[in-house]
Amino acid sequence: MALNPKLRAWLPVLIWAAFIFVMSTESFSAEHTGKIIVPAIHWLFPSLTARQLRLAHHYVRKAAHFAEYFVFALLLFRGVRGAGKGWRWTWGLAAFSATAVYAALDEVHQIFVTGREASFRDVLIDAAGALAAMVVLRLWMRRRGAGAGAAALS
Repeated sequence: MALNPKLRAWLPVLIWAAFIFVMSTESFSAEHTGKIIVPAIHWLFPSLTARQLRLAHHYVRKAAHFAEYFVFALLLFRGVRGAGKGWRWTWGLAAFSATAVYAALDEVHQIFVTGREASFRDVLIDAAGALAAMVVLRLWMRRRGAGAGAAALS
């Protein structure tokens, strides 16, 4: 049974948005992720000091923000594009804008979550991930010759 084309385009977006929402809960606060990430970093780099381990944990968490929203922007582009092919600036701008808005709303959500706090810096990191996704996607499509008519991200 084939999925409806609109559902096929938007279902991954909805699943990823839910994933981001779950990652914004108390279960994935720095306190909780530190119990897993810090020992893993310490195992990889046993000579790091406690301060360096905390800093590495911080950067891993910020890289995760960037990566989450990089993927989200790609999925949003695919959803916005629908049955279209190739690249259009309007699709890229729509995907970037929707990603940035969702990032801001995610930080507002974190105001109400125990153990979490809102951070404008995180919104900027998330938006940077979305912008990077659109730049990489545009360059990739240009390299493949995927202008307005060629298939990409099907």
